[in-house]
Amino acid sequence: MSEVVTWRTHSSGVVVVTMERPPANALGIPLLEGLDEAIDAAAAAGDVKVMVISSAITGFFAAGADIKHLSTIDADSFLAYGGAMRAVNDRLAASPWLSVAAVDGLALGGGLELAMACTLRVAGPSAKLGLPEVKIGLIPGAGGTQRLPRLVGRSRALDIMLTARQVGAAEALEIGLVDRLVEGDALDGALALADELVGPSLPAQLAVVRSVDAAAEMSLVDGMAFEAQQEQGLFEDGEAAEGIAAFVAKRQPRFA
Repeated sequence: MSEVVTWRTHSSGVVVVTMERPPANALGIPLLEGLDEAIDAAAAAGDVKVMVISSAITGFFAAGADIKHLSTIDADSFLAYGGAMRAVNDRLAASPWLSVAAVDGLALGGGLELAMACTLRVAGPSAKLGLPEVKIGLIPGAGGTQRLPRLVGRSRALDIMLTARQVGAAEALEIGLVDRLVEGDALDGALALADELVGPSLPAQLAVVRSVDAAAEMSLVDGMAFEAQQEQGLFEDGEAAEGIAAFVAKRQPRFA
């Protein structure tokens, strides 16, 4: 395992990935490589249904890009660094499992972009989220300008990015930036959500995600056709046969 990213099995089908790069989980190369290794390990295991991304640093989920690193590199290295950040987020978003970000404390810049690449986000009361890149003359370049509007809408996304302000936990829940707000530790809330997510059919859940994402990119007619295609695929090649049989027999389904 990486020195700054570790992972463990929480329960059957649920793996917890923990970032710990003091003082603030800046997303430097070591942390990005550690996240890549965690994704590799989950893929190799083959039985992961939910990945929970968490932090062991009090007060921080992840503070964003490694600004000290940025101050020492040239344009080519900056291009490579940005590519590495985008690659991790894209791998997480496209993974064949669901993912939940457990956000306590600050999730800023690249840290929020990492959280937004997850399927769902659970926040604790201390969570503060933002994309403050304009303060240093940049934009959120690891998916922020694309994923934030899809979550909260254009106007709210522009308000958050152009002002560089931090969004508190309650507002984040209200506008859809996070999906659940818990009173205690965000990791406990994320694990409780993960335990709910491991029960249903994973192929069906992933088809739901694909279909909902398609709704933001397709016309209603095309989206309906895509939805029908996804459902037909589940009936022919997914776990629908087991789910239907279990329902008729009044037993719990035995999904993979």
